[in-house]
This record gives sequence, C-alpha cells and structure tokens, in this order.
Amino acid sequence: MTIQLYTWGTPNGRKVSILLEELGVPYAAHPVNIMKDEQFAPEFLALNANNKIPVIVDPDGPDGKPLTLAESGAILIYLAQKFASPLWPTEPARQMQVLQWLMFQMGGLGPMMGQLHHFRRYATGETYSLARYEKEVHRLYGVLDGQLAQGPFIAGADYSIADIAAYPWVNRFELHGIEWDRIPNVKRWYDEVGARPAVVRGMDVPKL
Repeated sequence: MTIQLYTWGTPNGRKVSILLEELGVPYAAHPVNIMKDEQFAPEFLALNANNKIPVIVDPDGPDGKPLTLAESGAILIYLAQKFASPLWPTEPARQMQVLQWLMFQMGGLGPMMGQLHHFRRYATGETYSLARYEKEVHRLYGVLDGQLAQGPFIAGADYSIADIAAYPWVNRFELHGIEWDRIPNVKRWYDEVGARPAVVRGMDVPKL
C-alpha cells in the first residue's frame, strides 16, 4: 500500500523522501507550502497539531491499522524498521551507534544550522546571534569531520539513517560559511552520499 508523505523542500522533509527512495517503496508526496502557511490549514493540523512537516500516513501500520506519524527522526526509524532495512541495523550495539548519531543531527546539526539559516537570511544586521550560531555550526562540522575520519559513514562502516538525516542539512553548506579544506572528511562523505541515485531523487521531492 502507498505511504502518503506530506512534505516541503526543507532538510527535514527531504530526510524522509530520501529514505523512501532508498527503500524503494511506493509513496505519494503531497506538498505543504510552508511559505504560504499551509502547515496551519485545518487539514494539515489534523495530521500534526505541531504544524510541522514532514508527516507520513501509512495505511498499513502496526497491526494492519493506519498510522499517522510526525517528527522526521521518528519517521526514519519507523520506516527503516518496518521494511527491515540495513539502514537501521538490528544488532544492538550497531543500532545504538546509529541512534546516537541520528540524535546528534536532531539535537545539534538541525537546530543550530536552522538558526544560522534564519539569521543569515533574515536578520543580517543582528551580528551577535549570527556569530554565535556560525561558531556552533562550525564546531559541529568539526565533530562530524572527526567522526568521519574514523570510517566512511557517520555511524561507522555502513550507510545508515544517520547519514540520511544529516545530508540535507549539510547540503545547505553555502549558508554556513565553511571551508571544505578544513573538513575534508565531511567533504568526501558529502560527495559520496550526494552521488547516490536515491539521494538525488529524494532531494527533488516534492517537485515544485
């Protein structure tokens, strides 16, 4: 049965479309134009009272009942687990490594990069906040570079939902003021992940 994806062209939305493309499962993408406040429409709030994309509706959820699920990290875990994908390993120690780095994205990369995006685009005269978030984003890039010096992917030897979660945020590197030569391991990883056909397709969802 076809999974319904309510999304927009943001890093959080693209995490889910990339995973769905990697899984190769049927899904239909429904654009929710956050630039026009469509996330506040009653129809969308009925899916997620927190008025955030992405949201999925799985007509064949647990026990065969429909499931509506928000929060991109939860959606990644649910889908990778549902389809028994190696992107969410079953071995406990490996799984916890993936979960750790997924939480690194959810609690660090995403929020800090999101704040930097805001101040660089919309509050350019506010120098304190811009400097604060740029410094923290650069620190997080350094953490990520150190981790990627130890293996090809964020959680170690294997590509996982931790990579899928981080890639769309790093894809906005032009807003981060970074120098690739200072984080060569991130650059190597970024190029490799970005070349995956499923990632290319997922980054183009929804088609606008």
